Amino acid sequence: MRSAARNTPDHGTGAGSGDAVTEERDVAERDAGERDSGAHPESPGERTVAFRAIRDDETADRPAAQSASPPSGPGSEGEPVVEAEDAPQSRADDAEGAEDAEHAEDTADHAEVAEDAADEPGETREPGETEETEETDEFDDSDGDRVRSFPMPEPVSAALTEALNQLRTAVKGLHFGLDVPGSEEARKAQAAVLAQLDDYVIPRVHMSTAPALIAIAGSTGAGKSTIVNSLAGGKVSATGVRRPTTATPVIVCHPDDHEWYAQGDLLGGLQRLEEPTRDAPAGSVVLTSSPSLSRGIALLDTPDIDSVVEEHHEIAHRMLDAADVWVFVTTASRYADAPSWGLLRRAKERGARLVIVLSRVPPRSREVVVKHFGRMLNEYGLGEVECFVINETSVQDGRLPEIEIADLRIWLSGLSADDERREAAVKTTLNGVLNSFRTRLPALARHLETQVALRADLRSDVDAAYMGALTRIDEATRDGSLLRGEVLARWQDFAGTGDLMRTLHLRRGGAKSHQQGPERVRGLKTALRSGLEALINSAVQQAAEEVVTRWRQRAGAGDRLAATPGLGRPSEEIARRTTRTVTAWQDHVTELIRTEGVTKRSVAKLISFDVESLSLIFMIGLLGYGATDAPAGAGAGTLPQRMLRGLLGAESLRNITAKARSDLRARVGLLFDEETLRYVDALDSAGIPDEAAATRLYQATYNLEVAR
Repeated sequence: MRSAARNTPDHGTGAGSGDAVTEERDVAERDAGERDSGAHPESPGERTVAFRAIRDDETADRPAAQSASPPSGPGSEGEPVVEAEDAPQSRADDAEGAEDAEHAEDTADHAEVAEDAADEPGETREPGETEETEETDEFDDSDGDRVRSFPMPEPVSAALTEALNQLRTAVKGLHFGLDVPGSEEARKAQAAVLAQLDDYVIPRVHMSTAPALIAIAGSTGAGKSTIVNSLAGGKVSATGVRRPTTATPVIVCHPDDHEWYAQGDLLGGLQRLEEPTRDAPAGSVVLTSSPSLSRGIALLDTPDIDSVVEEHHEIAHRMLDAADVWVFVTTASRYADAPSWGLLRRAKERGARLVIVLSRVPPRSREVVVKHFGRMLNEYGLGEVECFVINETSVQDGRLPEIEIADLRIWLSGLSADDERREAAVKTTLNGVLNSFRTRLPALARHLETQVALRADLRSDVDAAYMGALTRIDEATRDGSLLRGEVLARWQDFAGTGDLMRTLHLRRGGAKSHQQGPERVRGLKTALRSGLEALINSAVQQAAEEVVTRWRQRAGAGDRLAATPGLGRPSEEIARRTTRTVTAWQDHVTELIRTEGVTKRSVAKLISFDVESLSLIFMIGLLGYGATDAPAGAGAGTLPQRMLRGLLGAESLRNITAKARSDLRARVGLLFDEETLRYVDALDSAGIPDEAAATRLYQATYNLEVAR
């Protein structure tokens, strides 16, 4: 830890002086001593003069009493810090201090002041300084309020913009509907990536030089709001002993930056409120301003990372994901707690620009606490992180004594005044976020692949159950097991009474009508249809029960889906659809006999036959008549086969048999497909995409790397 010694200067210097010149000299001498010792490599004294015109004008607009003497009261110790902001400019223009002072007093025409200062003899100007000043120092004086404009960065490539849009679309298209291990974490990670893209990455890519957002985060009671109020010079965030204190995030910025934070895209999805309220809607942020803060930076007070309210954790993490700099606040009694190191680990993983504030440090144990905390940071790889120490002290009106936050204010002022330093901090965090996508997005894709694989397993359970049912039906229509009960009785009645032979007629003798023939034919046809319907309905019932049994064996998602009402039994319309299916198949067999039946022309010239009766005889043979031990009766055991071969021919019989079996299987398969749609709908209702979603996410991640 680069430690407390460096960040603990003597704040007594100039604290009570009323002489502005003497005070400015003291500050300059102190800054010079720090530069010589190398103790403050990033102190305000090392700022460039690229921002000089804005600081000149800011000094000119400051009331004379404010810029000449420190204020009285509790915040007087902080005035040397304010003077330190202008000190580099004074040192840069030693030769022309009098002229600059005169110009600072004349605020009527800023452009004329800048032109006169540039034309002063002997002034040294860096190359391009005039152009930069003209470009960055734009004001609108129409109503007396001046709005600072922030130049756009280098033109963002179309490839990067397109890559970010593709990435956002790919992430938004992910759905983790099944309750598998890690699914809840995956949904939260997806929401975090989407929020970070919308709240931070896309706005920052296009406005990298805009004001920097500094999040103040930490555990319960660490004093975050107190630090924010102290830096803002007023009570802008609630403080107190009640926990949690901060429920709605608070952004406080300089008045000149207020419009940018009010209308900018950074955290654009959050509703802006003017003041905190108890019934503030979710997804809102309080936006306020304070002239005590420097331009170009804003403080974001976040809820506790270990709040007893679970929702506050998500809000705090979202605020951190949208911040350019993370200021982690912890106390001397809680810096070793797990939530504190969880946040530090998150900052390290995201590559965020991190600053640590160790507050409420008892003066007597300061050295021991600081050394121990520094040793822990070194072991964790955070030994080079900027660290500030605040002593345990009294708090008045929600604010710390100025001497306790002077170092932190100087550091923030330096970040505000130095454009390059501020932009470097922004780019560090932005690059860290983009780098984190290299691991976070593939992790989301793997979670999705797990969901897709489970969906495939659940879908295969459905296919296996109904494929088994189809196999059982196929076997039952071959082994003669259908030709029992009423079907067998109807067949024996049809074949044993002579109606079987009466279906064949010698053309010479003509045909005689028999009233009993049609009745027995209709009875046999009805019995065959009923037997097939019962077989199919029984198979569907077994398949539905098997699907639920298989799904229940898959704990978690399978159990939840198996409990869907109605999935454990056939659909209500299955009986009607089965009747329609079997009837259509019987009609198809009759049509096959009519169109492709008689191939032995010599027989066809002498004998005619009834197509419907012959189709029933064909169905009896097709369903395996004679393949069982059931008594045939009337010597008709092999009659269907012999008759069919004699009438149709062996080749024609084989072709018709193959077509009839294939058609029956196809019709039953279509019936089962309609049944399985219920299970597919249950799976789709979980919101699981196809495998292409993971592929698109991988491709979008690769495209982003190429565009960078």
